[in-house]
Amino acid sequence: MIVLTAENLSKSYGEKILFKDISLTIASEDKIGLIGVNGTGKSSLLKSLSGKDPADSGNVNIPSSVRVEYLFQNPDFEECSTVLEHIFSRGDSPEIKLIRDYEKILSDMGKHPEDESLQKRLLKLTADMDSLDVWELESQVKTILTKLGITDFDQKISTLSGGQKKRVALSTVLIHPCDLLILDEPTNHMDSDTIAWLEEYLKNRKGALIMITHDRYFLDRVVNKTVELDSGNIYTYSGGYSQFIQKKAERKNLESSMERKRERLYKKELEWIRTGAKARTTKQKARIQRFETLEDSKMDINDEKVEISVAHSRLGSKIVEIESISKSFTQAPLIKDFTYTILKNDRIGIVGDNGTGKSTLLNMISGKIQPDSGLIDVGSTVNMGYFSQESEDMDTSMRAIEYIRSHAEYITTADGTKISASQMMERFLFTGDMQWTFISRLSGGERRRLYLLKVLMDSPNVLILDEPTNDLDIETLTVLEDYIDEFAGPVITVSHDRYFLDRVCRKIISFDGCGAVSVHHGNYSDFSEKANDALLNSVSGDQKQNTDEKQSQKPKKQKNKLSYKEQQEYDNIGSEIEDIESNIEQVDIEISKYSTEFTKLQNAMERKEELEILLLEKLERQEYLEELKTSLE
Repeated sequence: MIVLTAENLSKSYGEKILFKDISLTIASEDKIGLIGVNGTGKSSLLKSLSGKDPADSGNVNIPSSVRVEYLFQNPDFEECSTVLEHIFSRGDSPEIKLIRDYEKILSDMGKHPEDESLQKRLLKLTADMDSLDVWELESQVKTILTKLGITDFDQKISTLSGGQKKRVALSTVLIHPCDLLILDEPTNHMDSDTIAWLEEYLKNRKGALIMITHDRYFLDRVVNKTVELDSGNIYTYSGGYSQFIQKKAERKNLESSMERKRERLYKKELEWIRTGAKARTTKQKARIQRFETLEDSKMDINDEKVEISVAHSRLGSKIVEIESISKSFTQAPLIKDFTYTILKNDRIGIVGDNGTGKSTLLNMISGKIQPDSGLIDVGSTVNMGYFSQESEDMDTSMRAIEYIRSHAEYITTADGTKISASQMMERFLFTGDMQWTFISRLSGGERRRLYLLKVLMDSPNVLILDEPTNDLDIETLTVLEDYIDEFAGPVITVSHDRYFLDRVCRKIISFDGCGAVSVHHGNYSDFSEKANDALLNSVSGDQKQNTDEKQSQKPKKQKNKLSYKEQQEYDNIGSEIEDIESNIEQVDIEISKYSTEFTKLQNAMERKEELEILLLEKLERQEYLEELKTSLE
């Protein structure tokens, strides 16, 4: 069943063309991820599809029977209402109206418990709830709210944080039955557990979905179709993010090849035209017409991408030493007696539920706030670049280039070249026109990209990133990840983006919500796997206890050394690990060699991934054997 058809949509913002003559069809089984560089018009396209902000031209057809729910990037709220009042404040189905009336009567009864008219009204509504079997829907609403981290259903909207408000808005669209669900950045400001729950919910939900998100794991696990908005055009690919990367590369190669052929033919025909060809015969007329067609059919091969090339300042041996710090804002501690020394090659991801103290730790490291007790000692050569979550110091009345020039007129790049602020902005995909645009007119993602440029312009040697994946498009994130690979100092990031943490981090600092802060080696997937194993062991511990007690009553033969096979494995595993590492180095050489040969590059990258998985297994096995050997000695 087709739930939406869009034909020849065009939309401009001032002089900037967002998209032109694009068409899209959404079927009931489609789960679509909409991606593209920030500022290309993704949110504008969703608004045009929904009718919230119609396109300048073109048609959108949604059958009258199709119900649409829309999560805006920045939803509107009635600040004086409660969470449940907001949830049920709209919707015209009998069930929603009934729950709305029921919740209002409950609220009134709390204020006037002796009012007999209210009591009778409550009895009537209760009977109606029974007859329509609405109790399950009300329970579902509260379950969704709880899963999204909202547990106080009577809390005023005005008292919620920005992230909590977004989750309330998400709950609102999820509980209203619909045939087409439109979501603009649903995972922003969510912790990893909540994202995982939403992932499963949307994957199993019946009905069409189109959403904007920069969470690459989320895209891979939820969507079955990817739509890219690029330079005003729209391209559709089957599959999630991984398939999109491969198919986009194939499309770009094909377009480049076609354009090269067109240029060769165009040059040949241009030479003929310059000889003074006259349209005297039918063949000559046709040839001149073909030349004109070739001239008009030039393809815009846009290979521009964000380029981050900024010099780093020198970093001494002493960076940041954290000694027994504690911090509380209420009676419950956020951080309790945490000690850690930041090393030069550290790549640290900080994870934990919202409100557990992650950003607080970053603010203490950067000196914005002080610990209640303990000491943070920062080295004298440290030049900290802090990419904060809110971009608080951005004056939206300034033009983009004024904002950058207020920080520096010239920047030194990684190769020592000095370039102007305007040239650096061009490397960050701010065209000449965009540079003179007021910041207030930039999209949220463009503002974040501008803010990132300002942070990196100061040549930091310690990089602190607080939720860098919020509002940054995938292409900018990819380049930022490459920049971090080459960055000479430590990088500390708070993020809920599992892909980003896996790609960048080699250590994870986790907050348990009760003040305990612990350090784990490995990336986020390693940490998550160990946490899940620990949970399973904890749950099954009681079941195992009786068995262990019975077994402990039986006489055991004490093991005092490794078995023959274990000893052989222990003796050989070191050289096996060296061989695997050597193979990975060889594949890295192949990857750089095949950078322009897509098929060979893809095969090499797949081999590298297999080798890295094998290496991790061997390292874990080696660690186990070493611990076993030590315990037996």
